[in-house]
Amino acid sequence: MDGGNEIVSGPRLIEDGEWAGWRTWAGLDPFEDQTGPFYFREEDGKVRCAFRAEPRHMNGGGFMHGGCMLTFADFSLFAIAWRELDNAKAVTVSLNGDFVGPAKSGDLVEATGEVVRAGGSMIFVRGLLSTGGQPMLTFSGVIKKIWTMGGPA
Repeated sequence: MDGGNEIVSGPRLIEDGEWAGWRTWAGLDPFEDQTGPFYFREEDGKVRCAFRAEPRHMNGGGFMHGGCMLTFADFSLFAIAWRELDNAKAVTVSLNGDFVGPAKSGDLVEATGEVVRAGGSMIFVRGLLSTGGQPMLTFSGVIKKIWTMGGPA
């Protein structure tokens, strides 16, 4: 998410294949399209994000590149805060992460988390990336809604 049209345009529901029933903002953010695609869905009131690791996501050691993990964590901030954003445009103002485990090509990488606080224009989120039930990255971040002259973007 870069503050583009992802939230305003709304996520698109995938209707078939491995990701049937998931949502994506694919086609709206060129950088995420290049890195992902990334997906999310709500389960029991909680958002879960996921993508399938590919060889292009790996570093020279054969493990997922840290930049890929952080890119997915940034996507996950917005997916986790999807309802709180309420169709407003927004940007990431802070993203922190601690790398705690690897992923390999072919792994299903997932993110879960929670909105810690949402008020005014700021939304605080924390979460966990994992694969096969093993933690990969803990993250926290802050999203700022962008306001225009006419009100919420």
